[in-house]
Amino acid sequence: MDPLVAPAPTLDPTELVRTARHAVLGGIGEEGQRRLNAAHVAVVGAGGLGSPALLALAAAGIGTLSVIDDDVVELTNLQRQLAHRVDDIGTPKTASAARAITALAPQTSVVQISERLSPDNAERLLVGADIVVDTSDSFETRRAVAAASEVLGVPLVWGAVQEWHAQVTVFWSDPPASDAVVLADLFPIGTEGEPPSCAQVGVLGALCVQVGGMLAGEVVKLITGAGDPLLGRLAVIDALSARQHEVAIRPAGPARVATEVTA
Repeated sequence: MDPLVAPAPTLDPTELVRTARHAVLGGIGEEGQRRLNAAHVAVVGAGGLGSPALLALAAAGIGTLSVIDDDVVELTNLQRQLAHRVDDIGTPKTASAARAITALAPQTSVVQISERLSPDNAERLLVGADIVVDTSDSFETRRAVAAASEVLGVPLVWGAVQEWHAQVTVFWSDPPASDAVVLADLFPIGTEGEPPSCAQVGVLGALCVQVGGMLAGEVVKLITGAGDPLLGRLAVIDALSARQHEVAIRPAGPARVATEVTA
């Protein structure tokens, strides 16, 4: 696909040095880095997937990151939520994530939104973003994020993880050169069920890092036009057997049955 974001005119000399390994990377280069600098990415959730995704996006040089989360840091989070530290316990996850992002990439502007995303406010919270990343842990929130992304016409990079298993894909209601694929094509309304929480069944912390990195990689590809995004393809990861495969997602058609995992 063509690059999603127009490049910024210039980069600060310090940022040029900090991101120099992108400048020699095929598919990105100096112009691609300026595209990343001009981009605004909204990340819903600063937990198991959101934490590593935010750090990877900041490290990549994203110009503006909106962090949307209404939770506070707890001790049990620290097994997998790498943006937070022991000293952050009891503080809003948005503030903790902002601290980590600024320490890593001072030129990234962080918008802290300590508000629970819902169907009533989703469009308001996500408007202005070039890409939305959904790392939320409830299907109610996922439906709201997906609906708002469809209305706004922006790509939705989507990930979920539970126990040893994970899923990653890209939804987009208005892609420039392919069929639209949305959340309802993977999980038709009414098929999501009631999955157990991570507190009940657990989650591999290292898998969260892996999947958060994949989410950030999809964002970078969409912004710069490098490679092929996971639009219409669901990456399914089984960390216990160290296997990964893909499932095609097609628009419309009969209702599909899918196994949901949660963040």
